[in-house]
Amino acid sequence: MQKIQPFLWFDKEALDAAMFYTSIFKNSKITTQTPMIVEFELEGQKFMALNGGPAHAHFTEAISFFVNCEGQDEVDYFWEKLSEGGKTDRCGWLKDKFGLSWQIIPTALGKLMGDKDPNKSQAVMQAMLKMNKIVIKDLEKAYKGNN
Repeated sequence: MQKIQPFLWFDKEALDAAMFYTSIFKNSKITTQTPMIVEFELEGQKFMALNGGPAHAHFTEAISFFVNCEGQDEVDYFWEKLSEGGKTDRCGWLKDKFGLSWQIIPTALGKLMGDKDPNKSQAVMQAMLKMNKIVIKDLEKAYKGNN
């Protein structure tokens, strides 16, 4: 049993949300389904979703799911799929159609921003702050001083 498991409160869309998320992530499945509770896994991470009614069904950016992406193809895929019917925002953030916040971030961002040269890391940060979806080649241009 996973010690800590995200618990997502929906009005009545728990199954729809689980089906949406499991259709996007390759290694995923719905494991339990009742009228009130849906349990599912995304890439080995277990989630529980509740049809709890409208009393608490409000997600905020205070909690988000961070998706590590190995390259631009992955960034593009998750950005497109998870933002469908939702809303995109700056710096790789989006809200899906259920209002849940996600960060779609390439591993290259951390590597480039982690450079010991503060001018390079700051240039990457400034480039990223202007983006909605993160574009790796634009980060690399900024890193090399070609912004």
